[in-house]
Amino acid sequence: MSELIEFDTERLRLRQWRATDLEPFAVLNADAKVMEFFPAPLGRTESDTMANRCQALIAERGWGFWAVETKSENEFIGFVGLHIPTQALPFSPCVEIGWRLAARQWGKGYATEAARAALRIGFERLGLAEIVAFTSVFNLRSRTVMVKLGMSEADDVFEHPNVPVGSALRPHCLYRLLRSQWLVNTA
Repeated sequence: MSELIEFDTERLRLRQWRATDLEPFAVLNADAKVMEFFPAPLGRTESDTMANRCQALIAERGWGFWAVETKSENEFIGFVGLHIPTQALPFSPCVEIGWRLAARQWGKGYATEAARAALRIGFERLGLAEIVAFTSVFNLRSRTVMVKLGMSEADDVFEHPNVPVGSALRPHCLYRLLRSQWLVNTA
């Protein structure tokens, strides 16, 4: 078990998951708008399993997909963080940065704010050499966040193995950020 990493940004708190996060996380995962670029919305059991897995990985490593809450209302709004993908990807092994926020929280800059802080943890505290991000080629909102984070799009589109063959969502794009690039961008 590693030291638990939790941290704040100007407006957000990234922390370990709590039992009280399960209900709003299930609502978020059942929202067709939030899950537009995933194969399907998640049911309550699948959502709880995902939250419990996120919690267990943070307990094990000290970091992962952190629960995110607003500091002003102490309201759970989703997750942002770092993760080691378990599926075999063309660029594995890797550490990815990812996010999933409630739709009513979109457009406030929360994903970018929290992801920047997660990158700082990845590069400064964990000493990672590179962090990647990937999404459906059609997910322009997430791709915009990746660009705002200073990530560069790789040339290759890949077929995500967890998306059914034949699905329009299967082609994914990859973004990368090297520690050296991040240091220049944050200097």
